[in-house]
Amino acid sequence: MSNPRHKLWAWPWELRRAGIMGVNTRNRDFISRCNPRRSFPGADDKAVTKEICTARGIAVPETYAIIERLGDLRKLPELLGTRPAFVVKPARGSGGRGVLVIERRRGDVFETAKGETISPAKLRYHVSATLSGLYSLGGHWDRAIVEQQILPHPVFHDLAVGGTPDIRIIVYSGTPVMAMLRLPTRASKGRANLHQGAVAAGIDLGTGRTFGGVCRARKTEIHPDTGQPLAGVTIPHWKGALATAANVSQALGMGYVGVDVVVDARQGPVVIEANARPGLAIQIANCTGLRPRLTAVGSQRLETARSVRFACHDRACAQQEDSAQGVSAGLGGPSPFSRIKPI
Repeated sequence: MSNPRHKLWAWPWELRRAGIMGVNTRNRDFISRCNPRRSFPGADDKAVTKEICTARGIAVPETYAIIERLGDLRKLPELLGTRPAFVVKPARGSGGRGVLVIERRRGDVFETAKGETISPAKLRYHVSATLSGLYSLGGHWDRAIVEQQILPHPVFHDLAVGGTPDIRIIVYSGTPVMAMLRLPTRASKGRANLHQGAVAAGIDLGTGRTFGGVCRARKTEIHPDTGQPLAGVTIPHWKGALATAANVSQALGMGYVGVDVVVDARQGPVVIEANARPGLAIQIANCTGLRPRLTAVGSQRLETARSVRFACHDRACAQQEDSAQGVSAGLGGPSPFSRIKPI
C-alpha cells in the first residue's frame, strides 16, 4: 500500500482542512466583498496605478512616454531619445504578455536581455499590436507604456535568467498575509510570471528569507536553469517591501490585492503593478494555504506600520503598543501565522 504522505492528489476535504483556498472562494469571499468595482481601474490599468502611487509618494519606475494613438508611432524615435534601456508594456495587459524589455542598443537596433535584436520596424509593430489590444484584458484598445528598466539588487544576480525577479505580496485588509519571490527562466522568456514558466519560492514574512518553491504548479527546490537552490535567499529591504505593499492596498482602496514589487539596486522597493485578482499558486510556493492567514487577520483595522509588524511577528513592539493602547490583535502571544501547519 502506498504511503498517503506521498500521494500525488488530495480529496477536497483534505485541501479545505489544509487551508487551501480555491478560485471560487477567492472570488466570492474576498475579491467581490473587499474590492469595490470603482477601484478596479486603479489596478487593471498600470498607467493609472502609477499615477495613484506617485500621488501617494510610493516609488514606481519612471515613465518615459505613454503612447495612445497609432499616429504617435511616428514620434517613437523622439520619445525614446538615446536611452539604451527601457521597458515597453501594455497598460491593461495580464499574465506578463506584451512586456518587451530592452537592455541595450547599438545605433538604431535594440537588444533584449537574451540577445534578441529588435529593429525599429519590429519595435513599432510591437507597440502597434499593443495599442490594438492584442495583450490587453478582453482584447480592448490599449495604451503602451515606455518606462525605466529596473536594475535588480545584486543578491538576485545568480538566480535571475534573462529578466528581473519580482516579489508578489498578497495584502488583505491592509495586512501582508503571504509573499513569494518570482524568478524568470528561459521558458518564461525573461518574465517573472508563473503562467509562462517562471519559478517562485515562498518568503517567510518574519525574516524575509525564501523557502519551498514552485514551477509549473509543481513543487521544486532549485531553479530549473541555474541549478541554484531557491531556499535561503534573504530579500533586501524586506520590511520596506511589506510597507510598500500595504500602502498600495490603501491607495487603491482594495481590501484584497496582489502587489508586485521589485527591489531596485538604487531605489529599494519599487512597485511594478497591482493585481485585483491575484493567483493562488502562491500557496504551493509557501507550502501552506491562504485561508488560515486571512482568518487570522480577520476584521482587524491596523495602520500600515502595525500591519507590517503583525505580518512580521514583531511581538515585543506589539506587546508594548498593545499595553499602551489596549489593542488586542493577537500579537502578544504566539504569532497567528506560526499556528498554520504546512501542507
